[in-house]
Amino acid sequence: MLSRVRTAALWGVEAFPVECEVDVGPGLPGFVLAGQPDASAREVRDRVWPALRNSGFAPPDRKTTVNLAPAGRPKEGASVDLAVALGLLAATGQVPGDRLAGAAAIGELALDGRLRGVRGTLGLAEAAWRAGAQTLLCAADSAPEAALVEGLAVHPVARLEEAATWLRGAELPTAAPAPPEHSSESGEDLADVRGQAVARRALEIAAAGGHHLLLIGPPGAGKSMLARRLPGVLPPLEPAEALTVTRIHSAAGLRPPGLGLMRRRPFRAPHHSVSPAGLIGGASPPRPGEVSLAHHGVLFLDELSEIPRRHLDQLRDPLERGDVVIARARSRICYPARALLVGAMNPCCCEDFFPLLTAGAGR
Repeated sequence: MLSRVRTAALWGVEAFPVECEVDVGPGLPGFVLAGQPDASAREVRDRVWPALRNSGFAPPDRKTTVNLAPAGRPKEGASVDLAVALGLLAATGQVPGDRLAGAAAIGELALDGRLRGVRGTLGLAEAAWRAGAQTLLCAADSAPEAALVEGLAVHPVARLEEAATWLRGAELPTAAPAPPEHSSESGEDLADVRGQAVARRALEIAAAGGHHLLLIGPPGAGKSMLARRLPGVLPPLEPAEALTVTRIHSAAGLRPPGLGLMRRRPFRAPHHSVSPAGLIGGASPPRPGEVSLAHHGVLFLDELSEIPRRHLDQLRDPLERGDVVIARARSRICYPARALLVGAMNPCCCEDFFPLLTAGAGR
């Protein structure tokens, strides 16, 4: 018997809709997973089969084939676990599949049947909604984050049995959207600084005009202290900006599940030994770099003269265009990267560093 369940998956920080097709048919017992899953997604059988058994259901004892469509796109993470489990229950006739037509399921299954939240829940919920889902089943701790998507009814599910009960006709509560974070959560405020009139004025001009900034001074002069207070000068994120920034940080795994929209602009301060992939983005599967994590916020590069020139050269295009394009053999990903760059360095390094700035400005 064949069943279909809507779900969503990540590749990097990009979420896209996935249709989980489950077929349980004649043949020797076995399991085939198709659709370019990554290592964590390929382990779905090792999680779903014990979860079914420990929840009081019978795992299939015939040939089982699961296809994650579209098959041409790589997929990572365990967000498809719940969809696979519900598809198996519907395909084996243990629960009716009528309610699956307009629903989507997202979540990682524990071996005892509990549901765990996954990173990128906001983006995954948006992807499922774009694919036509009106209802979403997801882990209880991630439900307030998923409920931020307007027009999507999100039902928090703590265990697999609750999802099966919903398919049998029972009603589940609807999650309320998580309240937005307060923009004044951080105590670092420029109003706390005494003196430094020139540096304070420079920060105000940079914040008002969106200008990049270079702070030069001896150690202990307050360069890092001033730079960390720049997000407090910037206005709170607009709703569209907050949605984008929250989606990026959630997909990168930098936020606990279930939080609301970010309101304070991000501040990223990588060490000067950061790798090109850590600064710009990359790796496999692709991950956003610090310049993308600072989107609509501040990227602070302390000890700027210690960062290799080739790393700084790679920053030029992203800062000019506002995005980073990472091309790989199997995929091409574009990350937003519209950040305000603040550099800091000691005066003794200026003699060697200013020719680099002059050469970069002349290009």
